[in-house]
Amino acid sequence: MQPINKEAVQKRLESFFQKTVYIHLETTNGAYASHFNEQVINVGAFIRNAAVNVKQGKITGKGPFRVGLELDHGWVYAEGLTDWEFDGQGRLLMAGHNRDGQLAVALQISERPFA
Repeated sequence: MQPINKEAVQKRLESFFQKTVYIHLETTNGAYASHFNEQVINVGAFIRNAAVNVKQGKITGKGPFRVGLELDHGWVYAEGLTDWEFDGQGRLLMAGHNRDGQLAVALQISERPFA
């Protein structure tokens, strides 16, 4: 992965517009949480291979970035994205890493289901 290039990511996002695609979205602070306050809870979310039709989408921010996708019946967004790649399988892979390089958020888009 490489640091996000906002214009390049936007161009790749647009290639998924008006198509049914598969989304992988996860967030975590779980194993990476570096707090010792028992009143703070670890949180996370995970969804994989949700088939959605992307009407439009946009990357915003100055880094870390936010990507929002408008769907037929709602929205999906991920915030805190720092890195990306468009792999040889036609998948847009985006991730947000903390200052120690650990994964905090991932948003991936593909025209085929993820393995």
